[in-house]
Amino acid sequence: MYRKKAGGWLKHFDFIMLDMLCLQAAFMLAYTVRMGPSSPYSDGEYRGIGVLLLLADLVIVLLSGTFSGVLRRGHYEEFAAMLRHACLVEAIIIMYLFTARKNVDYSRFIIYLTGVLYVCIGYFARFLWKVWLLQRRAAFAERRSLLLVTEYALAGESVEDVLEHSSDQFLLTGIAVLDRDMRGQELSGIPVVAGTGDVVEAVCRSWVDEALVILPRNQAYPAELAEQLAGMGVVVHVSVFRAEEGSGMRQSVNHLGEHTVLTTSIGYATPLQQFAKRAMDIAGGIAGCLITCVLFMILAPAILISSPGPVFFTQERVGMNGKRFRIYKFRSMYMDAEERKTELMERNRHGDGLMFKMEADPRIIGCRVLPDGTVRKGLGNFMRNYSLDEFPQFFNVLKGDMSLVGTRPPTLDEWERYEPHHRARLAVRPGITGLWQVSGRSRITDFEEVVRLDTKYITEWSMGLDLRILLRTVRVVLGRDGAM
Repeated sequence: MYRKKAGGWLKHFDFIMLDMLCLQAAFMLAYTVRMGPSSPYSDGEYRGIGVLLLLADLVIVLLSGTFSGVLRRGHYEEFAAMLRHACLVEAIIIMYLFTARKNVDYSRFIIYLTGVLYVCIGYFARFLWKVWLLQRRAAFAERRSLLLVTEYALAGESVEDVLEHSSDQFLLTGIAVLDRDMRGQELSGIPVVAGTGDVVEAVCRSWVDEALVILPRNQAYPAELAEQLAGMGVVVHVSVFRAEEGSGMRQSVNHLGEHTVLTTSIGYATPLQQFAKRAMDIAGGIAGCLITCVLFMILAPAILISSPGPVFFTQERVGMNGKRFRIYKFRSMYMDAEERKTELMERNRHGDGLMFKMEADPRIIGCRVLPDGTVRKGLGNFMRNYSLDEFPQFFNVLKGDMSLVGTRPPTLDEWERYEPHHRARLAVRPGITGLWQVSGRSRITDFEEVVRLDTKYITEWSMGLDLRILLRTVRVVLGRDGAM
């Protein structure tokens, strides 16, 4: 799903939440130093000050852009920014007390000590958080993978532009040179991965989140290429403007580096919508992980007794735009399930191999076919019927690999069989549940219908749709249809 560049307060929401926690920690510590071991929120007089501190902090963040460029600031610059921010918060509090004539009702020592502690705690918290974020960025966990599509004459300048202005957002992983065969060579240290006729093939072979197309002004708009890439779930930026929209695609004018680009994608979410969806994922992920801990105490002994081995099953799956991750589940199959999958492939209800589904799967713990043909189900079937095996995926949701609602993440062998248009399923984060799952997944054996439903979810996405799918998921699971 296309992600519009967020404003400063949304882009650095993690820093804002961390800053608010540090401010509250400083306030409670200052109160304890002055009043003894107790909470200011148990004191009616100081409870209002605590709420006012949060409001003052949020107002300053919105108006002053405190966290603009926070990851690029050095130690001294960060301390100066922290001190300036703390002084503004203190100024708002003191002005409020003076204006409301409540200065005699509060301890000035607590107010001033809060400011001092806030500077110390906030500075070290920002420092440690930045170190962690930069380590993640070094592992390419945050930057989006970018393919540059251009001609040789513009390649060098375009590469430098992306590296200089957009390196904090994108990891430039490859270049496609359209007017000559340079595959295997490098330009400014970036490998050339494609030529005129194999751009789509290069995208299929690698992890690409977005593509930037920069062509000479006299070149026509690359409609076919943009639609092919966008139809695969890749967000496409074109540095030439054209008013017409691609068929079935959403377009908007944005800025990437020094280029004004026409962005084509099959889905769109505003920064506020992205924030709301992620907030719902975090809240749901926390609740789901707590339930998972309870289920572990019940299911772990049953799994170990029925089939000795690990309680959890992990498998490499393909996530958003081809990025791989490890998915977690309670193990509902015997230890040799993956090895037996090949020999059972002829009984797969999805004959194209793009998904695997079969009746009376003997790999499931406790499932076997009796001599009279009756299927006897066991622990694994029970877990699957009620989707209990899926609960550890809430940890994937907290990590950001998955969302509560999305599309099913394929296995590596399924992904390798995908046609380009199948990739559109993973233009968003994969989900624990989704539109296909609640539309009767056990009855849908046509993979093209699965792709249609998933594409429909992406193009028609809204928070309301997510909530409806979650409610339908509960009904389907309780109806023992295995929605997730």
